Amino acid sequence: MNNSLHKRIWLIFAQTATVCMALLFVLRIFNPDFLNQKEHALVVNQSEQLPEAAPAGSYRHAAKKAMPSVVNIFTSKAPIVNPHEKFLDDPVFRHFFGDQFDDLETPSQPENSLGSGVIVSAKGLILTNNHVIATADAIEVALSDGRKLSAKVVGTDPDTDLALIKVDADNLPAITFASSDKLNVGDVVLAIGNPFGVGQTVTQGIVSALGRTHLGINIYENFIQTDASINPGNSGGALIDTEGNLVGINSAIYSRSGGSMGIGFAIPATLARQVTEQIVAQGNVTRGWIGIEAQDITPELAESFRLKRAQGALIAGVLRNSPADKAGLRAGDILLTIEGKPVIDSGTMLNLIAALKPNQRATVQIARAEAIINISIVIGKRPKPSEVVSE
Repeated sequence: MNNSLHKRIWLIFAQTATVCMALLFVLRIFNPDFLNQKEHALVVNQSEQLPEAAPAGSYRHAAKKAMPSVVNIFTSKAPIVNPHEKFLDDPVFRHFFGDQFDDLETPSQPENSLGSGVIVSAKGLILTNNHVIATADAIEVALSDGRKLSAKVVGTDPDTDLALIKVDADNLPAITFASSDKLNVGDVVLAIGNPFGVGQTVTQGIVSALGRTHLGINIYENFIQTDASINPGNSGGALIDTEGNLVGINSAIYSRSGGSMGIGFAIPATLARQVTEQIVAQGNVTRGWIGIEAQDITPELAESFRLKRAQGALIAGVLRNSPADKAGLRAGDILLTIEGKPVIDSGTMLNLIAALKPNQRATVQIARAEAIINISIVIGKRPKPSEVVSE
């Protein structure tokens, strides 16, 4: 009986195996890849489906935000016409005077120059350097959308080398101002402009120094120094932070070759904004003035006046009947603070006084005969450059 059971189990197994093999054979005929291993399809998340993120070290967002606000400025100056030119080809004129006028200059070609500017108002106000448009007879502005518009001068401030021009357009992409007072040496900055007329260009660098003065560029100097490449044509362009906000107006470079050598200077955005607001409000810029002539405190002078450090501004002269004269300041006094703000040198003193409003009463701290004295002074209005003989 056991043999009979074993034969029956074996028969069932054989029949089952035969049926399974037959099924596999049929499936292979109709689906040859039935038993082949297949790789799973690769699912890729498209960049459009994810929030756009800049790669590490990229400043694409800052550039994208600020670039539409930076414009190219083209200026032209009418040629100088030689008043004798119409006579030079006259046979009668040449008969009497010969060729002695051949060396006279013929009318020059129109002078063209280029620079950059920053849109500061959606209604068409553009900030640039004064030296970009100072001698221009015609100003043309090229916007980022390809439009070219003529511009007129709203106001200028040669003392800071800033100028405000306007185009007849609305809804322009105005720049966002940042506080340049919060900048620190080492901060990353981007310079945007039109160097050598090649087109809008972005360069990257860091803040190399702050508060640069005594460069002989402007009367009022408080420059941001940067190693971001600035070249001819960048003047008036934007210096921005990594968020795309304006921190300075590119103004000058130190160069022996005419090209960038890694030393560029920008006017702080805080000062640029003050100048812009005054030009818009009153057409010009009004600055404080007290009527003194000052010089820096050298280590030798500091030792002579028994100062702890070489800081402050020595009053070398006082203009008669000036606010300083009326307040009792005199030559030999050393200015230490103005309205509580320390006077580092004569350049700092100039900027601190200029920031005060005319008719405002201010307190200055001086060192006189080894004593510290506070003096109240009524700030005057700075005369025009042709009229002022001292600060």
